[in-house]
Amino acid sequence: MSEEAQSRWVIREEASRAIIIALYARQALGIRGRHDLPTLRNAPIANPVRSDAEHDALERQWRLYWDMTVEPRAHTHSGPLDLLDGYEDYVALPVTGADELHAAMVPLAPAAMAYAAQAGQRYFDESARRGGEARRPYVNAISTLHRTAGRSAQDFELNVEVLPLSQRGVWWIGALTIAITDSVRSDVVAFDSALAAVVDELG
Repeated sequence: MSEEAQSRWVIREEASRAIIIALYARQALGIRGRHDLPTLRNAPIANPVRSDAEHDALERQWRLYWDMTVEPRAHTHSGPLDLLDGYEDYVALPVTGADELHAAMVPLAPAAMAYAAQAGQRYFDESARRGGEARRPYVNAISTLHRTAGRSAQDFELNVEVLPLSQRGVWWIGALTIAITDSVRSDVVAFDSALAAVVDELG
């Protein structure tokens, strides 16, 4: 993970295993939520048979879990949370009100953890390869905003999640968080353009 900060802005980049696991669970459980975000590459996509009531309950619980995972400071839960067996400290679900999701996710733990570990390692390797160049797009985006707007950027924070998604693009997944395809992150021109648009919107 890298963090770039000037006096008025902070950008953090990572490939959060917790977020990857949440998306893996979405696919493996056949949850229809967040249609705007593409599927993960090379991860199972299930289409289970459930009643509408069963699916609605599972999706509602997953959406709460997703929001708490992406931006935990903005989406706190009023009740206690419990770490889910097999997921180390990457998955925490409400002690009450998430029984269906709890039961459905436990069997997925080995495959979900393995997938997230592989994706995380690919991101780490790619980041290491970029070395000092990793920070350049962020600095350039802020500098461009300064030049074109004729002012300093407003205070803002941005979390950038680099994910192995099946489609190229950028998606807002929280108030301060975007998901970007790893293939876009590794494409200098595409990433510069995508990031400039996001920073312009924030700044």
